[in-house]
Amino acid sequence: MSNLSMPVTFANDVLQGEFDNAGYAICRLAVNTTIGIAGFMDRASDMGCHYHDEDFGQTLGVYGVPGGPYLVLPLLGSSLPRDVVGKLVVDGYFNPLGYVKYNGKFYVSLGQNVLKLVDQRSRAVGKLREVERNSVDYYAAMRSLYIQRRNAAIRNDIPSPGTDPVPPAAPLAPDAPTQ
Repeated sequence: MSNLSMPVTFANDVLQGEFDNAGYAICRLAVNTTIGIAGFMDRASDMGCHYHDEDFGQTLGVYGVPGGPYLVLPLLGSSLPRDVVGKLVVDGYFNPLGYVKYNGKFYVSLGQNVLKLVDQRSRAVGKLREVERNSVDYYAAMRSLYIQRRNAAIRNDIPSPGTDPVPPAAPLAPDAPTQ
């Protein structure tokens, strides 16, 4: 699924002026599509082309467009109005599969979006259950985590896949002596 999103990532990297990242996106697309057998294997990471993901909601955030209120939408889950506009309206124009029709309808891009949602949900379900078990207010915890993650994505502070997104807590310092 990540290989299919590289044209969208490339376009948003260019719009954000992140030309180094745009080069990585093109490298990943070319290498994983050819040597990686249509994206089924990740050969680009072995060659130093790191994975990153960009969307038009992040591009709008880079240009200072406010996110708006936190929303929980059916099928999409957590989002901000800025991100909904970016993902559902603009990113479709950057996706080459968005122009492929079957029987006069855009089933290919719809199928890609459904598979991407299922893939994202399956990767996050364990962490979501952990947040639900450990939070007093699940909605507030999810809102805070989502907004923090989107702000980090806009700043390009998202860690590489496979690393722990939350660094371990620093040990507590002993109490300072009172005077």
